[in-house]
Amino acid sequence: MRLGVLDVGSNTVHLLLLDVYPGSRPEPYASHKMPLQLVQHQDEQGRITDAGRDALTAFVVEARDFAVEHGAEDLLAFATSAIREAGNGAAVLDHVQSRSGVTLTELAGDQEAAITFFAVRRWFGWGAGTILDLDIGGGSFEMALGPNALPTAATSVPLGAGRLTRAFVAGDVATPKEVKAMRKHVRTTLGPAVERVRAAGTPDFVAGTSKTFRSLARICGAAPYAMGLHVPRTLHVEDLRLWSRRMEAMTVAERAQLPGVSPARARQILAGSVVAETAMDAWGVEKLYICPWALREGLILRRLDRLSTGAETRTVDPKQLVGAA
Repeated sequence: MRLGVLDVGSNTVHLLLLDVYPGSRPEPYASHKMPLQLVQHQDEQGRITDAGRDALTAFVVEARDFAVEHGAEDLLAFATSAIREAGNGAAVLDHVQSRSGVTLTELAGDQEAAITFFAVRRWFGWGAGTILDLDIGGGSFEMALGPNALPTAATSVPLGAGRLTRAFVAGDVATPKEVKAMRKHVRTTLGPAVERVRAAGTPDFVAGTSKTFRSLARICGAAPYAMGLHVPRTLHVEDLRLWSRRMEAMTVAERAQLPGVSPARARQILAGSVVAETAMDAWGVEKLYICPWALREGLILRRLDRLSTGAETRTVDPKQLVGAA
């Protein structure tokens, strides 16, 4: 079966096509994406602007046509925090559906954390023991912990790299006052969330998912992704502290020259480093392991599981894939 996965994130909207069958690996067949950065298309009230809504709708139409052209038989289409936390998110989803015929399913933050955790478990296996996964998006930050296929505890807080940058950094270079205020906000917001998840157990293994963690690991010396997915990559908090302080003094253009940082994400990578450093400190983590799979792969793997158990092959609502293992 040719499966399409349409992921509307805070930084990027991405359609991935895969040829899948029971027991297969989620290997891409074709890809179509755009760096939309919906968090930058919000007004002061947190509502997505008409321009942002129309740009998203136009891309979904493109993605629909691309999927049809390439023979997709099923489409998992979902949206995360940029839509979930927008004041007019439901209206934007209705607009997209009316213009494109594609229904974008809005995933809750804990669902997003849980299905990302599922992908991490599949990547690292049962030998990892109790896993803690940390995930930094453009609009939110997720944590999930547990010894099983799905987490015992999962939570989401509005500490995405794009959201924090928009809220705290006005100019090209962050001022010391802005950085101090952002760090304080992250600590204050993250503290109670960490305690809720910590109550579920102690991790044996800590993973980091998302483009932000991959970029931070690359900045701190991890292998480039041209070397392949299976090269082990780690992020040490000591290195992260050093580079976070260096980035405080850099312009956006200078950050864009760092290894692993794209021009589209250069402005928000400082905020991402603040969240990552604060989370690792809160958990007492000296080192975490980068996982190349995340939310999108988690949904794909859950869909493959349904195929392997003989479940129907008709189009499935992504929320049907988030339940118990």
